[in-house]
Amino acid sequence: MKYELVSGLETHVELSTKTKIFCGCTTRFGNEPNTNCCPVCIGLPGTLPRLNRAVVEYAIRAGLATHCTISPVAKMDRKNYVYPDLPKAYQISQYDKPLCQNGYIELSSGRKIRILRIHIEEDAGKLIHRRGDVYVDYNRGGVPLIEIVSEPDFRSVDEIREYLEQMQMIMRYIGVSDCKMQEGSLRCDVNISVRPEGSETFGTRTEIKNMNSFTNIAKAVAVEFERQVDLVESGEAVVQETRRYNDDTGMTEPMRGKEDAHDYRYFREPDLVTIRTDQKQVEEIKASLPELPDQKLKRYTADYGLSETDAMLLVKYHRIAAYFEQSIEGVKNPKTVANFMLGQVFRRLDTEAEKEACHIPIPPYYLRDLVLLLESGKIKNQLAKETLDRMLDTKKPASELIDESAMGELSDEQLEAACKKAVEGNPKAVADFLGGKEKAIKALIGPVMRETRGKADAQKAEALMVEMIRSGK
Repeated sequence: MKYELVSGLETHVELSTKTKIFCGCTTRFGNEPNTNCCPVCIGLPGTLPRLNRAVVEYAIRAGLATHCTISPVAKMDRKNYVYPDLPKAYQISQYDKPLCQNGYIELSSGRKIRILRIHIEEDAGKLIHRRGDVYVDYNRGGVPLIEIVSEPDFRSVDEIREYLEQMQMIMRYIGVSDCKMQEGSLRCDVNISVRPEGSETFGTRTEIKNMNSFTNIAKAVAVEFERQVDLVESGEAVVQETRRYNDDTGMTEPMRGKEDAHDYRYFREPDLVTIRTDQKQVEEIKASLPELPDQKLKRYTADYGLSETDAMLLVKYHRIAAYFEQSIEGVKNPKTVANFMLGQVFRRLDTEAEKEACHIPIPPYYLRDLVLLLESGKIKNQLAKETLDRMLDTKKPASELIDESAMGELSDEQLEAACKKAVEGNPKAVADFLGGKEKAIKALIGPVMRETRGKADAQKAEALMVEMIRSGK
């Protein structure tokens, strides 16, 4: 019997506000443990929370960007549980009246993954396990989160990965989070069940907590799916529980029994007022949203003639996309700029973090000016490539790296002389070509380019040298 994966995600996104959700403590990552704290963060008696307005605005931005309806009335609730990283023994979250509801993210296949809700809440502290001891760092406690809860619409690991990649892009584009999984600002709880293919009845689900890498999420879903299928086929029951993924063993492991909503004894947070939003405020936030990744992707392919693959590589990193758009101002063919960026520039950006930060050593107008020289015919493509490498090395503009003598058209006499010199100076390549190795002619292009300082037309030079060799001149 074939079985089908049924999965839903609870994605936690740390918001990039300067201060925490209920106090004025900084949200800066990487400070010394327990230094970003105050009596409100650690829940001392007599302290009162005060809701950060920016958190509500950021959550509305996220909701609008994912096609959600913004609730005119929302409230905060207490989610009660006892754990060392939560000093109050409750988390302030939202339950029955979240801020955003009923949205979706559309996958490349056209399938829409429904978003049930987006609610705001405070993050808990962090437990650190060292040599059998457990330490608590409350710096993260009170950092504002949005939790994006999907419907159980995923049917494959690939769909989960694409959804999360799109979610990460969207949140970065709209400026609500850096979504750095390595720093915990994007984490995911994955709910998984299995059922016979064609069935409409849900199986018993398990939850894998706090996944913070796309690779581990994919591995965890795959092994948990297989584990549940094995249980069902052997006649055993799947237990509703919370599990963790062990990267060392490549397996999921039980943590505790899976809680239901009633286990948390939700009730309204008495120390915070109702959140009310009016349509005018929502429309103002909507008008402030930038062009979203899916819109930009369509524009790059339709208006600039880029392939979907190339366009996606540029769109994936919002700072790279901004750099590209500044570089093409006044350029006739944006595809030339894209080729330079995806080729020579990207070769120097080794990591995803470097691409996301857009660590390009020259400003975009330097690249634009280089392409304008190419389009005007003052330089050829080979010289443009060589110059771009030097620009990236020296951080200087093309105007300081290309001599006037290297610009302008190459006369027929000059091209013929350069080709003749290349043919006479490379007898082995000539012999190979005459012996039937037609690709050997390519070895002569480099000497011609060096002789003409990149001004030669490569195709024209190749044709001329073929004629010279075959005619014996």
